[in-house]
Amino acid sequence: MNGLVGTRGRPFARRPAGVRSPVWKADGLLIVAVAGLALIGTLLIWSSTRTWTADGTSMLKKHLLNLGIGTALAVAAATVDHRLLRAYTPLVYAAAALGLILVITPVGSEVNGAHSWIMLGGGFALQPSEFAKLALVLILAMLLAQPAEGDDRPRGLDVMIALVAAAILMGLVMLQPDFGTTMVLGVITAGTLILSGLRKRWIAALAVAVAAGGTAVWFLDVLEPYQVARFTAFVNPATDPRGVGYNSTQALNAVGSGELFGKGLFGGGQTLGRFVPEQHTDFVFTVAGEEFGFLGAVTVVVLLGVVLLRGLRIARLCEDRFGTLVAGAIVCWLGFQTLINVGMTIGVMPITGLPLPFVSYGGTATFANMIAVGVLQAIHMREQWH
Repeated sequence: MNGLVGTRGRPFARRPAGVRSPVWKADGLLIVAVAGLALIGTLLIWSSTRTWTADGTSMLKKHLLNLGIGTALAVAAATVDHRLLRAYTPLVYAAAALGLILVITPVGSEVNGAHSWIMLGGGFALQPSEFAKLALVLILAMLLAQPAEGDDRPRGLDVMIALVAAAILMGLVMLQPDFGTTMVLGVITAGTLILSGLRKRWIAALAVAVAAGGTAVWFLDVLEPYQVARFTAFVNPATDPRGVGYNSTQALNAVGSGELFGKGLFGGGQTLGRFVPEQHTDFVFTVAGEEFGFLGAVTVVVLLGVVLLRGLRIARLCEDRFGTLVAGAIVCWLGFQTLINVGMTIGVMPITGLPLPFVSYGGTATFANMIAVGVLQAIHMREQWH
C-alpha cells in the first residue's frame, strides 16, 4: 500500500435506527474543535465590526445566520453515505464549473480587484470558487480511487483526466483573477495525487511542470499589478509602509500589541481604529492576537490543528479508497489555507486574500468549510458503523 490509501472496502451493514444509529458515532473532538473556532470567530467578528452600524450587531447577525446555514449543511452532508456522494460527484463538478463560468460573465461582480462574486441582493453574495474547492476534492478522489489492475496505484489515464479536471477549475479561477484560491486548488491536486500513491517519477515531472508554469506566470506578466505588489510587500514591507506594505505592517503591529494575554475583547486599539483592512475576513487573526494575546492566538492555531489531525485520522482509518482520498484532500485544503492566512498575518507568507477556516466572516466560505466537515463526519461515522 502507498500513502494513506487502503485497498479493501466492504458494504455498509444495515442496522436499525435509534440509539445504534451512525449519528452516535460522530467524531466528538472534531465537533468541539469546529464549534470552538466558530465561537471565537463570532467574538472576533463582533469586535471588528461593532462600530460599523448604530446598533453594532449588523455584521454579527449576518455571521450568525451564515453559521446557522453552514451548520445545517454540515449536518445534511454528514447524513449522506459518502459512497452515494461519489455517484453525484460529476454533477457537483459540473455545477462548480458552471458557477465559475458565470462569475466571469456580466452576471458576476468585481470586489477588491477580482471578478469572483455573484450578488444575490440584501447584502448577500455567492463566491463560486469556494465551492470549486469541494468539487475538486470529490472529482479527484473519484478519478484516482480506482487502482490499476494488479496494483494499488491509480491508472495513468485516470491521472491524466484528473489533471485536466483540475486544470479546468484552476484556469477558470485564474481568469477572475484569484491567485490565492488557485494556489489552494493546486495544493488539493498535489496532495490528492500523492495520497493516491502516484509514482515518484510522475510527482517529479509534475513538480517541474508547476515550477515552469509559475516562472512563466511571473515573467509573462500574467499577474495583476496588485498581486505583484503583494509579493513585493512580502519580500520587504518597509519599502512602502504606507502603500503596498501597509497591510503587513499594521497586521504585525496589531498582533504584537496584544503581548501574552491581550487587551481584552473590544479593547484592541488597532481593531477599534480599523487600522488593519479586511480585519473581519482575511485578517481576523490579528484581532485574536491583539485582544486575546499570544495565548488566544495559540488557542486558535491549536483548535485548527485538532481539526486537521482528526481529518488525518479519518483518512488513515477509512478502508474505502474514495473516502480516504476525500478526507486527505480536505485536510490539504484546510491546512494550506490555515498556513497561508496565519502566515500572512505574522509576515511569513505573502498576502493572498484567503480567509481563516471556521473563524473569518464569510458566507460561501463558511458553507464550503462546514460541508467539508460534514463530509469528514460522514466518512468517520460509516467507517465506525461497520
